[in-house]
Amino acid sequence: MCRSAAYIGQPCYLEDVVTRPDHSLIQQSVSATECKTQTNADGFGVAWYARRPEPGLYRDTHPAWSDPNLKSLTAQVRSPLFLAHVRASTGTATSRNNCHPFVVGRWSFMHNGQVGGFETFRRRADMLIPDELYHQRKGATDSEVMFLLGLVEGLEEDPKGAMEIAVGILQRMSQDKGSRPHMRIGAAFSNGETLYAIRYASDNRAPTIYHRWSETRQGRAVVSEPLDKGEAGWHEIAPNSFCTFRGQNVRVEPFEPLA
Repeated sequence: MCRSAAYIGQPCYLEDVVTRPDHSLIQQSVSATECKTQTNADGFGVAWYARRPEPGLYRDTHPAWSDPNLKSLTAQVRSPLFLAHVRASTGTATSRNNCHPFVVGRWSFMHNGQVGGFETFRRRADMLIPDELYHQRKGATDSEVMFLLGLVEGLEEDPKGAMEIAVGILQRMSQDKGSRPHMRIGAAFSNGETLYAIRYASDNRAPTIYHRWSETRQGRAVVSEPLDKGEAGWHEIAPNSFCTFRGQNVRVEPFEPLA
């Protein structure tokens, strides 16, 4: 299972979350502690927002710990909002198009987890993406389909409602044609102004998500695992929750995929 980290607040260097902490995202790519797969070596990606509405995007198939370009980029780029991800494949190929985050327009999206048996109904799921959006389907992952279905269902107007519909569609497909676990989600996504997160599972094993506000940095990290095990103030998001982060404000609501 993949690991991820996101940030929203006053601009900071990407390295403050991605590479420098004791248990940074880079360290989690080598030795994650709160997921089934300790090593996450099937690619990585970073999406960051700056002066333009659309985010910058850097993805590659190397293990995150071995890419000097990633270390250079995170040491130089400052951003008020960014998403970073290290991947452990659940069956699809290790390719740049399958690496997270995924970006369409001003939206970015990343996902830890799985849609059970997705390979058995992938074609059927792809057919739900309309022609005007299908050119954005670059890879073969369940995560990218989840994101595109969210856009189809109204992510711009109602992020929570759109994702409840999208996840509900894929969960029903998994129940009909796939396998258990039907749905596990630890997702984060953004439109460049607000950061959203989902923690949900059809069983009792939802991927972990934590968040912490830093007074020093005046920003909030939203992560799969705390970035420093000895650091106080990390709050675990409860399973089956939808979270909205903007400034210091945090709103947590029940997340209920439509049956």
